[in-house]
Amino acid sequence: MSGPVPPAQPPPGPGPEHDPDPDGPVRPLPLLLRPVPLWRRRRNPLRRRTDRLLGWIALGLLLLVPVLGLAATFAVGDAARLHYRATAEQQARTRSLLAAVLVHDAPNHPEPGSDEAREARYPVTVRFTAPDGRDRTAKAGVLPGLTAGSTVTVWTDRHGALTEPPLTAEQIRSRAMGWALLAFMAAALAGFAVHRAAALVLHRRNLAAWDGDWARTAPRWTPSP
Repeated sequence: MSGPVPPAQPPPGPGPEHDPDPDGPVRPLPLLLRPVPLWRRRRNPLRRRTDRLLGWIALGLLLLVPVLGLAATFAVGDAARLHYRATAEQQARTRSLLAAVLVHDAPNHPEPGSDEAREARYPVTVRFTAPDGRDRTAKAGVLPGLTAGSTVTVWTDRHGALTEPPLTAEQIRSRAMGWALLAFMAAALAGFAVHRAAALVLHRRNLAAWDGDWARTAPRWTPSP
């Protein structure tokens, strides 16, 4: 029998028996898509008292450590700021900015005019008059390319020894923030150490209880000779 070939039909879809019933029961979500509760309070016959205790300890530390960490951060940071501010004031009173003269030429930088050259410093012998009125010589870091007789500034203490300039406000802020960060990290590590210590103690208690239970149960499982 000849005739035109009928066009191809799409594959049949699922029948009514495979279609989900919109009024039927809701299928549970896959395991990976289910919301995980942060704190399970369901009864479990295998859960021991020590397990519940460790859970409460973990929850308490989770709530307490951030509070203590923030308190330690502000307390230590403020104490460090006051300490370094007092240090800067003491340095400003006991240190002097003096003019010094290069005794010989400073080395030239391999890349004159570059950013690295502007940041580089070379130790060169300089001569200056100390606060006590005596002429002194010492090595100070100077810019590259300076010739002998050039004038630079140096910081000295009350005894005439070269020293660093007093702490700036930025240095005080940076050091105080560093100590504050260390305080928060110390609080977090202390909380972690408390949790690990509690877990170790409770684990040893569980082992001791298991040994005691087994000592009472083993005779009933072991056949008599």
